[in-house]
Amino acid sequence: MKTKAVRLYGKNDLRLEEFRLPEIAGDEILAKVVSDSLCMSSYKAAVQGPAHKRVPEDVAEHPVIIGHEFCGEIAEVGARWRHRWQPGMKFAIQPAIFYKGSLDAPGYSFHHLGGDATYVVIPSMFMETQCLLPYDGEAYFYGSLAEPMSCIAGAFHASYHTKPGSYVHDMGIVEGGNLAILGGAGPMGLGTVQYALGCDRRPGLIVVADIDAARLQRAETLNPPAKAAEQGIKLAYVNVSGPGDPIQTLRALTVGRGYDDVFVYTPVRKAVELGDALLGRDGCLNFFAGPTDQAFSADFNFYNVHYAGTHVVGTSGGNTADMLECLSLMERGLLDPAVMITHIGGLDAVASATLHLPAIPGGKKLIYTHISMPLTAIADFRALGKKDPLFAALHGIVEANNGLWCAQAERYLLGNCL
Repeated sequence: MKTKAVRLYGKNDLRLEEFRLPEIAGDEILAKVVSDSLCMSSYKAAVQGPAHKRVPEDVAEHPVIIGHEFCGEIAEVGARWRHRWQPGMKFAIQPAIFYKGSLDAPGYSFHHLGGDATYVVIPSMFMETQCLLPYDGEAYFYGSLAEPMSCIAGAFHASYHTKPGSYVHDMGIVEGGNLAILGGAGPMGLGTVQYALGCDRRPGLIVVADIDAARLQRAETLNPPAKAAEQGIKLAYVNVSGPGDPIQTLRALTVGRGYDDVFVYTPVRKAVELGDALLGRDGCLNFFAGPTDQAFSADFNFYNVHYAGTHVVGTSGGNTADMLECLSLMERGLLDPAVMITHIGGLDAVASATLHLPAIPGGKKLIYTHISMPLTAIADFRALGKKDPLFAALHGIVEANNGLWCAQAERYLLGNCL
């Protein structure tokens, strides 16, 4: 079986290539990848090459397929797994496998497995650890976005609090408490608000803070305060780039009590220190954004650590339970991660888009691996549709869906652009 894939050979060296996959062994599965969403983690791996913790040192001689947020169909099943998997079944994958303590993961470490490919070979370790997940959703892109959404769920679950006089950690955000999302108007922030409104442990106040007015306006349009109010949750968007003290501005929304949970979604020192200053008693700061600088640091108020019980956690990815939870929320209509997507492209757009990801505005970049298409902003569909009937049709579909990508748009694209 031949496959096309984007492979990493070293620092800033991504190549789209066609090559032959090995025949699957009796304990392996051959799968067709349909969609993959690009992640900043892939950018970090691409620019760091073998210096990245998950990328093999011999990647120049044995390149790896990038991409870890993917969804597709089972094509062929080795004898060991035929009782559980059949050709034609849809799947999603949990890349944070930690098999026997290893950091190896698809998109970073495997020669024949990654999201930016047409076909891949899935080793038995993914079935053994139940990290290959059945997916029954309507659209493939939901399966791809289940991975980044699981990272958000994991952050909610990893935050912890204690009762006075107790050393027992009560895991999870404070139900009915105050939650701040710093750098929260980007795709992960949008997904976080979606998750906070759909999960079973909801805050009472959500404050999304950012320095980009346009992103904040878009975020408020996609996740309006009125929608949150229907569930008894106050949702506010705050631009902290203007005049005035952002600490006072944001703490005032809690009537001075401070925040029970603060998520920091940007690896910027000022953001971390702002988050620290916002914490109330027993407040938990979750440093969600992964820096590329291995010496990244920030000041933290240890007076408050001692006397107010403030603390910090960091999460990098979610686990299988988190991913199953998010898939279930999507299938029940309680979570719509389409708010995260701003661009669509084909496999030929991956290498350049990945290497320039921080410079490309907008949210998630969604790739369909069996089509050829430049990375295209959904906002540009209208203009492109004046000359191209494909984009004219796609514009009509997303315009009727509040400007968001959707299952109908996916079906149309896959039916007319293969």
